[in-house]
Amino acid sequence: MEGQTAALTLLELFRLGGVTMWPLTLFSVATIAIGLERAIYLGRHDLRLDDMGAEVSRMLAGGDYDGAIRYLSPLTKRRMGARVLLALVSRAKPEGDGAAARAFSEKRVEKAAETEATQCVSSLENGLGFLVALGSISPLTGFLGTVTGMIGAFRAISEADEVSAQVVAGGIYEALITTVYGLIVAIIAMAFHSVFAHVSDRFASGLEKTCSDLIAQVSEARA
Repeated sequence: MEGQTAALTLLELFRLGGVTMWPLTLFSVATIAIGLERAIYLGRHDLRLDDMGAEVSRMLAGGDYDGAIRYLSPLTKRRMGARVLLALVSRAKPEGDGAAARAFSEKRVEKAAETEATQCVSSLENGLGFLVALGSISPLTGFLGTVTGMIGAFRAISEADEVSAQVVAGGIYEALITTVYGLIVAIIAMAFHSVFAHVSDRFASGLEKTCSDLIAQVSEARA
């Protein structure tokens, strides 16, 4: 009985909110869908870098570029950082003998790592723009519903022969439902965005430091 009462209450609130409750409901579904998709995506990818960076640094210190490549290659499916480090090591690996082997371009190594890192960070930030849009549009849509509801309430007041406090309060109560709903959707959307953006920024920052350290190490060893 309690579940049925709650369901009926939600349906009643939806009805009282008017036509703008339809787009707000769509926005809420989209927000939850994007949030769940991003959470599942992040859960399937290991963003840790410390252990890989330390292991690759140890191998590069001994000149074992092939070993570093063999270590990183199997990790690229589940660990994004491995893709970037693999691109870095593959580009930094000496080719040929003598003078050809000593040729080293720090800019080319940085470019290879940067290109792969950009793709990884972009995949992490996929959908965040939609969360920002939903966080901005939802309260505006809710406020629009409130304004249209207030217009209807005041119109009913102007047409009534007798106006009571209950009539005025009831109209305002119904009009404010959409504002509350829009704010709830916006809060959830921006909360999702803040969490996922923080994860992405933290990964990008750690990746930049790890790559810089490895490039500096290779540059010193090849100087």
